[in-house]
Amino acid sequence: MNGALKQKLNKLPASPGVYFHKNQAGEIIYVGKAAVLKNRVRQYFQKSKKDPKTEALIAEISDTDWIVVETEMDALFLESEMIKRYMPKWNILLRDDKTVSYVRIDMKSEVPYISFTRTPMDDKATYIGPFYGKSAVEKAVRILRRIFPYYDKPYTGKKTLNTDLGLTPGIEINKSTPADYKRNLRKLIRYLEGDREKLLKDLEKTMLDEASKGNFELAAEARDQLYGLRELKKKIVFSDKEFLDISSDQALKQLQDLLKLENPPKRIEGYDISHQSGTNTVASMVVFINGAAARSEYRKFKIRTSTNDDIKSMKEILTRRLKHKEWSYPDLIILDGGKAQVNAILPLVEPYGIPVIGRDKSGNHSKSAGVRLVIQGTSYLELPSSSHIARLIARIDEEAHRFAVTYHSLLKRKNMIK
Repeated sequence: MNGALKQKLNKLPASPGVYFHKNQAGEIIYVGKAAVLKNRVRQYFQKSKKDPKTEALIAEISDTDWIVVETEMDALFLESEMIKRYMPKWNILLRDDKTVSYVRIDMKSEVPYISFTRTPMDDKATYIGPFYGKSAVEKAVRILRRIFPYYDKPYTGKKTLNTDLGLTPGIEINKSTPADYKRNLRKLIRYLEGDREKLLKDLEKTMLDEASKGNFELAAEARDQLYGLRELKKKIVFSDKEFLDISSDQALKQLQDLLKLENPPKRIEGYDISHQSGTNTVASMVVFINGAAARSEYRKFKIRTSTNDDIKSMKEILTRRLKHKEWSYPDLIILDGGKAQVNAILPLVEPYGIPVIGRDKSGNHSKSAGVRLVIQGTSYLELPSSSHIARLIARIDEEAHRFAVTYHSLLKRKNMIK
């Protein structure tokens, strides 16, 4: 351990957070989460027996940075996002607690059950994730079970101990119906996907509306769920990105300096167009809040006015998006395209004071691709794929591309079976 790193470790806080181990070149080689940063990070450098792979990782560590969050569950979410952004080599090599885990719920089943899997299948089930800490996400979902009871095994109709404990919806004892159960599962899914604040508002509205109609049982159910989620606010937060500390996010700070913004861009929207020779043309809007994916804010569009013209399609999607005042306006827009796309969009967003960046990569969506930026439609900036800004923009662009292609493929399948 070098002297500078030793001094830095003395400043580690006794707070939950995410840490970034770096090599001598400043490259992030490992991302981890911690309930107590001070204890976890120091463990790497204590004289204790470690496995050969961990010893090899430690030998490469030259510097460490960290981001403080409110809860251990915030750390779980942020760690997952940062691994997807930086793809550190040692997260792949160690494979300790970093095996990807998804929450699986088959809403098409008459009585769905919740399970966990490493590999999503194309079986029309709902998959939430990925998360990079299997035990932590399982613990979190078990806590939520007290508010949204669910089955953790295929439904048999038989009463179990979990029925008596109130951990199942009680369809087996006529306490609930499959329709009621699915309604509550949708709330659970919204929570896991990050739609927490809106869910709380909807539950409060439901409680008041049902009470005014005299539906006191439904009002009481909404009340119990509302109060339960409020109690859990400090224990389990998957995607409350509004409160993530972004002061240590190098990519956002560098974007602020590059674009001469007053503050780091809090809400970034990424756009992409997908079609096949002008058929089933669609567009995607992905949202990153404080540098992390906010999937509940994603939107998809079916292009109405053009087929094989990406510039016209991009103008249409931004025109339609800006009409939605109920969606928070972004602090930065990132387009999949070059000067032509950026210059077409600038007149639309200038009245709102929204800066625009284009990623000009001529169709190269690979993770190793360098990032060539079009800044406000006038100049190019070449960034190595290893830079902080490049990593964030590539992550946003990749997500926008994935979301657009998924929607395009869905429309294509629908049209094939007509």
